[in-house]
Amino acid sequence: MSKKLEKNGLWESSRMMLPQHREALQNQRNHKPAPANRPTAEDIGVIRDYVLLPLMHGMIKRKAGEIEKSSETLRTLYARVAYALAAQILADLSETKTKMMQRGIQLFEENKDDRAIHYRYLCRGYEDTLMIAKDYMRAEISVRTARYIEQLLAVVNNARKADEQKV
Repeated sequence: MSKKLEKNGLWESSRMMLPQHREALQNQRNHKPAPANRPTAEDIGVIRDYVLLPLMHGMIKRKAGEIEKSSETLRTLYARVAYALAAQILADLSETKTKMMQRGIQLFEENKDDRAIHYRYLCRGYEDTLMIAKDYMRAEISVRTARYIEQLLAVVNNARKADEQKV
């Protein structure tokens, strides 16, 4: 019997590797970074911000409008705080748009379904798709809104401490 058919020899002689897999394996062994035109983790983060910030801004503005129309005793305070949050989110969105332009990233919404929104993006000539689950979006918006509130409270607390030191 030939060596090819002994034990697992049948498979030893019939291995095949695609050129893409071979290149990826060589890059991994040489610890070479990804090609320059592929999006980095920072690029994906900018894309994610570009998707989430407008949704957050709209949500906060809508809530501020609802608060203004409510019969809540402190509605003026709540509405002003909500508008301050919306203004900060809008400023961050403007900064994110600038980053998108500087990095050569374009984003196009492809379609929506009950579970996710699909986007197509171009990043320095590299084209790919991105899917963001709606559950992830809700959770991330909640976490980010909490961060914005903490930042706003820190500014208020610092201003209060500065006023106390003057007295």
